Amino acid sequence: MDKILIEGGRPLQGEIKISGAKNGALPIIAATLLCPGTHILYNVPELRDIRTILQLLGTLGATWERIDTNTLKINSDQITEFEASYELVKTMRASVLVLGPLLARLGRARVSLPGGCAIGARPIDFHMQGLQKLGAQLELEQGYVDAKVCGRLRGNTVYFDIPSVTGTENILMAAVLAEGTTIIKNSAKEPEIANLIDMLTGMGAKIEGRDTDRLTIHGVKELKPAEIAIIPDRIETGTFLIAVGAAGGDVTLTNCNPAHLPSLFEKLRSSGIYLEAGERSIRVIRSGPLKNVDIKTMPYPGFPTDLQAQIMALMTLTEGLSVIHENIFENRFMHVAELRRMGADIMVEGGKAIVKGQGRLDGAQVMATDLRASASLVIAGLAARGITEISRVYHLDRGYDDLVGKLGAVGAKIWRETGN
Repeated sequence: MDKILIEGGRPLQGEIKISGAKNGALPIIAATLLCPGTHILYNVPELRDIRTILQLLGTLGATWERIDTNTLKINSDQITEFEASYELVKTMRASVLVLGPLLARLGRARVSLPGGCAIGARPIDFHMQGLQKLGAQLELEQGYVDAKVCGRLRGNTVYFDIPSVTGTENILMAAVLAEGTTIIKNSAKEPEIANLIDMLTGMGAKIEGRDTDRLTIHGVKELKPAEIAIIPDRIETGTFLIAVGAAGGDVTLTNCNPAHLPSLFEKLRSSGIYLEAGERSIRVIRSGPLKNVDIKTMPYPGFPTDLQAQIMALMTLTEGLSVIHENIFENRFMHVAELRRMGADIMVEGGKAIVKGQGRLDGAQVMATDLRASASLVIAGLAARGITEISRVYHLDRGYDDLVGKLGAVGAKIWRETGN
């Protein structure tokens, strides 16, 4: 099993190019199932999750090829299968995104209940309730959601008790081919959803309310293939901003969108980190001591749950007390035990972590438990004294495009060793 080793204490200097958003690419790839034809996607990252969903599309009848490193061509002429098997879905929860498109196009979908990171329950109740509102008949059997509809889906009003990103995306993709008008109330507002709406609009869908929590979809009878660029990955962007904050240095991030990280900018500036935002770039400098800040994860535009583990690693390096509230996923503190191995003083009380900054960390052998926890351990390792050895780094491959190479290019002493 591969592991990553880091010799900490080296300030970072240089430039890092941000890749396309994993969470933007996955629903857009799923959306290509909605109609026959050849779709062209730009700025697609090279990640394990991308390979997984492409493999899933292949089992449904689609074909695909990479025109170049970041450009993907998908042909969905021959979508005849409607089952997403457990063998693929178990490794990635986002595989459930094929449920809506398959049901809208074929009138049938059978999708395994999802797997992925063990960070808490991510029930697909919102997906199922929304599709039932649109006229689908759903059954749960042997670990699968079996969905059917006679004729076309029918527009209706769907209300989410809690904004659900993948729930919003699934209902969006189902509703664009439904008969009549669908209204999604309390929908999620993440930039990745706006990216999907742009894709669907380019395919001929009629959608109102982009960037709001109320989406109105006027169903159309058919769609056409489209071209779209995947937005920059705001979580990768945030991870590197925090990494420079932890290690110190002066780094410019390119091919990113500063407007997608308002809450992170506020917290990093409050912690003593200098940020200079351009139209498509961010310069980050940290040369002085870090200050403690409190964090509450919230739906967008609040602080992202996907950056909670990373900011916690940063807070261990302050000299004060930080309180971090996790309001999205109940099990997203599994990185705490590993940070403690590096000398962190963290106490967990339910959905709250109290971080008593020690001003330093020490290198240790640690184990990644999920995707973002992996990134937090890398950040901790960049700042720690001595060598940090991180095992189970396959989690990183799911969501970060060449993280080791990008950090190495700006001065980090980081390398990957391949195990048996």
